[in-house]
Amino acid sequence: MTIVDPGVKCDRAYTVFREGESEGVFCGGGDRKPIEAPVWPGWAAFPDFTDSKVRRWWGRYYAHLLDQGAAGFWHDMNEPAAFAAWGDQTLPLPTRHTFDGRGGDHREAHNLYGLLMARAGFEALRTLAPDRRPFILSRSGWAGLQRFAWNWTGDVDSTWDALRQTVPTVLGLAISGICYTGPDVGGFGGTPSAELYLRWLQMAAFLPFFRTHSAVLTPRREPCEFGAEALAIAREVLRLRARLLPYFYTLAWDAGQRGWPLVRPLFWPDGRDPALWDIADEFYLGDALLVAPVLEEGMRAREVTLPPGTWHEWGSDRRHAGPGRVRIDAPLERIPVLVRGGRVLPLREGSRAQPRLVLHLYAPDTGDGEGLLYSDAGDGYDPGRVDRIMIRREGDRLQLTWTSEGPTPLPYTVVEIRVHGIGIRRAAVDGRPIQVVENGIETGTFATAVFEG
Repeated sequence: MTIVDPGVKCDRAYTVFREGESEGVFCGGGDRKPIEAPVWPGWAAFPDFTDSKVRRWWGRYYAHLLDQGAAGFWHDMNEPAAFAAWGDQTLPLPTRHTFDGRGGDHREAHNLYGLLMARAGFEALRTLAPDRRPFILSRSGWAGLQRFAWNWTGDVDSTWDALRQTVPTVLGLAISGICYTGPDVGGFGGTPSAELYLRWLQMAAFLPFFRTHSAVLTPRREPCEFGAEALAIAREVLRLRARLLPYFYTLAWDAGQRGWPLVRPLFWPDGRDPALWDIADEFYLGDALLVAPVLEEGMRAREVTLPPGTWHEWGSDRRHAGPGRVRIDAPLERIPVLVRGGRVLPLREGSRAQPRLVLHLYAPDTGDGEGLLYSDAGDGYDPGRVDRIMIRREGDRLQLTWTSEGPTPLPYTVVEIRVHGIGIRRAAVDGRPIQVVENGIETGTFATAVFEG
């Protein structure tokens, strides 16, 4: 990815500025001369993205970056931001904008500026690379940004307070329509301790946007900089994130279908319970995972609020019944994560060359459950494939029914099923007995599978 800022260096030797000045694309004052403000390149002019012609003009320059191998674009400083000793660090409010001919000033355009810059980039990429999905990350935006770009939570401090604030910030963005967001792991400005960095990394591994990043003058932030113990823990977090990618990908597809965010507040399934309205230190990832990150220094266990249902601790399979509260151990190497009973959690295991799909089936106490898996070519606009797995439990007997839609082949030749919440003695796939190993089976796709305890 390459960073693209809206501030264009005021230098007639610079092609973008020279062409923009001649075509009148920059935001102007009352006399229509370009407004200039200092940003990273020095004095800069700003394209008027409220004009559709300017958006098309700006979009032409992405072609050169695509030719150079850029796979994505990071829109920064796009509030728009300007360096100022006092007052608002943006363009003067009387700055004129076109608004496609009707006219207006920066009081109206300011909140729209980042959104319209993202639109300019998105529409250009759809034209320049029609067989690829545009990827834009935007620091700023407005209602509807999710149509064009991802987002991150900005330049936050490297403190425990900033870590705690990340959860309600991401949840607020999620229920406002911004599905794809996340923080700079460890905070942007400052020096996190190894503990703070690891707790941040663990939480962010369960958020859509997952990166470690910091200001240029801060100490190095790679996991190896925090010592051997922290490096070993970070390595396992990264492996877990990679394993979760089929689940994340399915949730991303679902967000496109229904608009439901990947990360959800605890009141999402049923807003009638006021006890869940103010929970700001836990979140759902989809409807299968409940994540309770560690947000306090020195904490090695924490109280977790459980919504209704049966919940299985990730790793230990210890069961808890909700609603209620439960105390869960949280040693430095892990944070509390629980899986809802009655769900199928798809994980990717094995190597990149020989991936295996492992379906973790968390048995419902009674009745039915379900799981969903979406897969496609990984880029472009092929129709994809949706696999649905339905669970029915009758006593100690589980029956799975697998149906598929779409022409895309399943990108796994080996499928494993691991059963949680009930011990399995016998199994059959499409009527044929199959060996049970470690409370699971290895198979391919199937129509029905039966497990008996």
